[in-house]
Amino acid sequence: MRYLLYNSLSGKSHLSYQNAVLHFNFTDAPKKMIDITKIESIGDFIRGLDESDELYVFGGDGTLNIIANAMSEDMQNKVYYYPSGTGNDFARDIGAGSEKPVLVNDYLRDLPTVTVKGKNSKFINGVGFGIDGYCCAQGDIMKSKNNQPNYAAIAIEGLLFHYKPVNAKVTVDGVTKEFKNVWLAPTMYGRYYGGGMMPTPEQDRSSDEKSVSIMIFHGAGKLKTLMIFPSLFKGEHVKHTNHVAVMKGKSITVEFDRPTPLQIDGETVLDVNSYTATV
Repeated sequence: MRYLLYNSLSGKSHLSYQNAVLHFNFTDAPKKMIDITKIESIGDFIRGLDESDELYVFGGDGTLNIIANAMSEDMQNKVYYYPSGTGNDFARDIGAGSEKPVLVNDYLRDLPTVTVKGKNSKFINGVGFGIDGYCCAQGDIMKSKNNQPNYAAIAIEGLLFHYKPVNAKVTVDGVTKEFKNVWLAPTMYGRYYGGGMMPTPEQDRSSDEKSVSIMIFHGAGKLKTLMIFPSLFKGEHVKHTNHVAVMKGKSITVEFDRPTPLQIDGETVLDVNSYTATV
């Protein structure tokens, strides 16, 4: 059986899976289409699959994150992914287009984990702490009112008026550094997040030396931050060494001096003081 899983809350996935049925040669085998938001337990669903069953996942990075956290490391069922979310940063990072679903089992094994409020979860792209978490939280509010969020506009408005930078303590493999006026402190496993931003442009999820990288954007005022911020989309912000620090390691802990929204592959966690990302 081919299970076509789509997320009715993610981008245009409800349209993408319909198009997939027409264009991806799914007529040669039994298939069943399921809205992933209607499945009570994704873990139970996956554990109940026959060995020959295949999963086709249609959605964004958050949808794929759900599957990654539900599947076991030794899962034998093939998992294919078709990006149809808002940012699609995972697909961008691995070079997957929209021509056909791509096999992603190898990418979903040995993922890093993040511990937030005592809960451990895997992540496929990155963990955002700072104004990126704020943007996701504001976007969730807009979605709840049936409005489509413009994250670039939310970020600019937040920088100018609403978001206040924090002081942070960052520990990488046991070495601790402190930073003042921190705007961003994401830890990345892939290169992209936030719809194409590259906070750690040298990070490589396929490297033999498994690691995660953190970028700390700190010490700049609002105007300077606004001037540097667009260069995140080309990874050129790292040239501003007075305000941008990048570090790599196996274990990264970030502590803020006040509660701030955090995002894991685009999914928001509110009122967070710290997180630990581990490979």
